Amino acid sequence: MTEQQQRSYRLPATTATTRSGAPEPRPIGRIPVQDVRPAVDGGALPTKSVVAEPLEVSATVFREGHDAVNASVVVTDPDGAVTYVPMTCTNPGLDRWEAQVAADRTGLWSYRIEGWSDPYGTWAHDAAIKVAAGVDTELMLEEGARLLERFAAELDLEPADRTLVTGATSDLRDTDLPVDARLGAGLSQELRDLTVRRPLRDVVSASRTYAWLVERERALTGAWYEIFPRSEGAHRDEQTGEWTTGTLRTAADRLPGIAAMGFDVVYLTPIHPIGAVNRKGKNNTLTAEPGDPGSPYAIGSKEGGYEAVHPELGSWADFEAFRERAEELGMEVALDLALNCAPDHPWVQTHPEWFTTRADGTIAFAENPPKKYQDIYPLNFDNDPDGLYRAVRHALEVWFEHGVRIIRVDNPHTKPTEFWQWLIADVAQTYPDVIWLAEAFTRPAMMHTLAKVGFQQSYTYYAWRNEAAELREYCEELAGDASYYMRPSFWPTTHDILTPFMQYGGPTAWKMRAALAATLVPTYGIYAGYELMENVARPGAEEQIDNEKYEFKDRRWADYEPGGPREGQSLAPYLTRLNEIRHQHPALDWMRNLRFHETDDETVLCFSKRRVLDDGTEDVIVVVAGCDPHSTRQTWIHLDLAELGLQPDESFTAHDLITGAEWRWGQHNWVELGAGKEPVHIVQVRRF
Repeated sequence: MTEQQQRSYRLPATTATTRSGAPEPRPIGRIPVQDVRPAVDGGALPTKSVVAEPLEVSATVFREGHDAVNASVVVTDPDGAVTYVPMTCTNPGLDRWEAQVAADRTGLWSYRIEGWSDPYGTWAHDAAIKVAAGVDTELMLEEGARLLERFAAELDLEPADRTLVTGATSDLRDTDLPVDARLGAGLSQELRDLTVRRPLRDVVSASRTYAWLVERERALTGAWYEIFPRSEGAHRDEQTGEWTTGTLRTAADRLPGIAAMGFDVVYLTPIHPIGAVNRKGKNNTLTAEPGDPGSPYAIGSKEGGYEAVHPELGSWADFEAFRERAEELGMEVALDLALNCAPDHPWVQTHPEWFTTRADGTIAFAENPPKKYQDIYPLNFDNDPDGLYRAVRHALEVWFEHGVRIIRVDNPHTKPTEFWQWLIADVAQTYPDVIWLAEAFTRPAMMHTLAKVGFQQSYTYYAWRNEAAELREYCEELAGDASYYMRPSFWPTTHDILTPFMQYGGPTAWKMRAALAATLVPTYGIYAGYELMENVARPGAEEQIDNEKYEFKDRRWADYEPGGPREGQSLAPYLTRLNEIRHQHPALDWMRNLRFHETDDETVLCFSKRRVLDDGTEDVIVVVAGCDPHSTRQTWIHLDLAELGLQPDESFTAHDLITGAEWRWGQHNWVELGAGKEPVHIVQVRRF
């Protein structure tokens, strides 16, 4: 839609301040436009979406008196082209106006709401009432004719539209026609449609302009698989007990198996040299034995720091070969940015001011009481912020030059948020397609702020939300206002997290939590070994015993293949099916379309996702999940059929995408699921 001529009421610009120095309140405008949503921190920070993802824009728009008011969303693309999108009043009593917009490419867009007086709407309303009552009939018809003359004079109409307007103008004045026919010409549906597409807009008043950052689809949607590269291809000599490390080249041999399960991103824990000083041994012991590889999160040694690859893993050329192989298989590679320096990291010698020196002259190691990390020196961002900021940015440039476009950040909540805002924005100037995932299991304010200042994705509390009610409450929060800046990534376990639910829930828990993670949110991930249900915890801790952070693991993947001694003991086929469902059903790619439905059993969760596709067809998925891994539940679920695009009395074929079973469902349905059965139904809605 091209920009339209309009009669605007413009208040003079002002930069006046009050006596206290505070700015004068912003003028409200002739047509008040209030409570614009979405607006991240009142518009101080950008609203986020990905290409083609709908943005639901709304505002309260009203005016004095009884004249008709209307509203538009004015969208400006990265090149400055402007589009006007009509809004609909969805709640006349509260003057709430809404519209849905979507961007067709990445970049920094913007939007604002314009409220305006609608002269045609005012006339149409008054004329319909007065003419029917025989009040001022000729006057109302003449005013309508003059209004349409304004249309013809002020708007650059297409020939067919101009003919429609001039014909209606003539009919309104044709006294040989019946009054009803004359009025009908001015109120025809064709003319009403034209006034929506090309309205006359008087006393236009605009809201402030809101930044809208549109990113690539992977910023919202993806299935991640985490590996320690040194474990892929590692093996232990049964006679000597010595380990041979895996390398980036042997890790590349594992990629076809990961791709076959349908994962989109393979995420590597840090691949840099590991410190020798204070190196940790197995299970985080303080003394490393000969052959212990240490934690890859204790970064830096005489072999280098963040710009180097651990020599035992290979070289940057080997990394590039790994990345290229992943891309051949349809996956992207994510690298781990862990700003943790080992005591022998080169920066400790060259820039001791970047660390915290204690009263006894020693450099403070990392602590998260009661945990201590003697093999790590945390960075201090206060002594030389400019130097440290630029050093991190320089190190990252090496990664980007080697094709990395996804960064998982370890513990970003322990670094200044302004640092992340600067770093992410600076990287985006050269590499706008880079995606950042925040591993911040911390207070809500910090998690939300990290998302607001630039992180595209965020780890969440999912691992600790196990009951149906708390999952619903949490996901409704994530799918609400938070979804305009924070994109959740659900991980049932990580290399640091093994909750009691997973320790004791058995295979039912592992299937249930993977299925919920894969369907509740667009991005989810698993840590290697999930398919083997590695559930033994270190005593007194919520993490695995014999943690892979401190030692090699040879999972002997071939043993679980057909014909192997452990065939049938892996969840790989189940994970494969989950990812197939995700790839086949675009409704699961979005977050804001999540809707919950009622169940009679408090341990059963039911939700749906619905999406209209480009060809006009609909993809509708209903998920029913038991949240108790120890029992089988039978209960009624109650579907809000309108949310599924169905009529209140309509029934449909419920096709279970996990088992292939089909049932005839309607508003109320009986389900059975849990231990001993499938714990989750992922149902495609098929109309009869």
